[in-house]
Amino acid sequence: MIAITFSLRRCCLRRLLAACGLLASVAVAQQPGSDSQQVRALSDQFEPYFHRVLQREQIPGGAFVVVTRDQVIKLGTSGYASIDGAEPILADSVFRLASVSKTFAGELAAMLAAENKLRLDDPVTRHVPQFRIRGAQQPITLANLLSQSSGIVAHAWDNLIEAGKPVADILPRFSELRQLCQPGQCYSYQNVAFSLVEQAIASGSNSSYPQQMQLRIFDPLGMRHASIGHAALLASERLAQPHVKKRQQWVTGEIDQNYYRLSPAAGVNASIIDVALWLQAQLGARPDVITPELVQLVSSPQIQTPATLRRKHWREHLSNAWYGLGWRVYEFQGSTLIGHGGWVSGYRSEIAWSPEHGIGFAVLLNAEDASASELITTFWNWYLNPALLASQPGLAAPTVGHASSPPDPSYRLETRGGD
Repeated sequence: MIAITFSLRRCCLRRLLAACGLLASVAVAQQPGSDSQQVRALSDQFEPYFHRVLQREQIPGGAFVVVTRDQVIKLGTSGYASIDGAEPILADSVFRLASVSKTFAGELAAMLAAENKLRLDDPVTRHVPQFRIRGAQQPITLANLLSQSSGIVAHAWDNLIEAGKPVADILPRFSELRQLCQPGQCYSYQNVAFSLVEQAIASGSNSSYPQQMQLRIFDPLGMRHASIGHAALLASERLAQPHVKKRQQWVTGEIDQNYYRLSPAAGVNASIIDVALWLQAQLGARPDVITPELVQLVSSPQIQTPATLRRKHWREHLSNAWYGLGWRVYEFQGSTLIGHGGWVSGYRSEIAWSPEHGIGFAVLLNAEDASASELITTFWNWYLNPALLASQPGLAAPTVGHASSPPDPSYRLETRGGD
């Protein structure tokens, strides 16, 4: 297991990170609402639990990170990029984020709206004239797409994407659908429709969606391993290969290209280091890139999502749930969490951050296993209920017989000047 734990003064942090070539930018400032000692103690307890869950499910590899605005409290990796065990998962191993990509799309659209390059209340047809819904009485807006409140049947035409059909061929099929409710009145999760925001972003910016993402988010935040698309994933120096189960055994699978045709919905690739920077930006680390006003906008509840309350591992903790603009909003044991999950062939991802407590958590797996949900809900349950840690005997003990990733000096940062 490789772990990163550090708390450094600004000058020392930047010098060390620059030497290691890990983080291009980490803002260091006082973070109201976060108790670094509590978070650090929790992270130390959580690490062996993460280790055990992956071993229990025989998951080939994974990574997790715990952050505050000014610190990466802990970054842990386990296992291997492929079932053959040739290369370990490291901090810069690249995974598919799947539907976590929607969080990037929501913020990119909001950035352009803040610059008056598009309007979130624009009808989708202003940017995608071919998009028509049968018998529609009022237009579906970009905000309806981003908040999953278009009112059309959930997962509309995902089956055609999975059958390999291009988006251009699918668009006319929306005219066959009727709305289940008026736009903005009910929740209906979409991938194909959600991704129509790509054309609005392209027309509003006069450049492509991947170019805008690179220019406005990946590069400014220093997300050096983040990218969009199938070709970019294959070009990654350290690729976490996808794994699927066959006859109760994990096997290395092919990288499914279908959902890469929906870049806003499922097109982002990133390492756990990149995701740490993304979470820190939500917590206020980089207001020059992600403004507080933008974060407030995208994380404000837009539509209730009752189906979320039935999700395995989440249902016992949630009292309410909504969708914002690309982000889910959870009422988790009385605290607000902002997050999203992702699931595509061979990969699982879960991220969430707490505006109240000033911390964020993410887990990435190179296997499509539901334990990603178990891991994230356990982390937040423990954080919000510290007494539970005392009731979990042996959690900090190492798991016997685990083939952990060998240490890599490039990714082991020692604590200096911490408490």
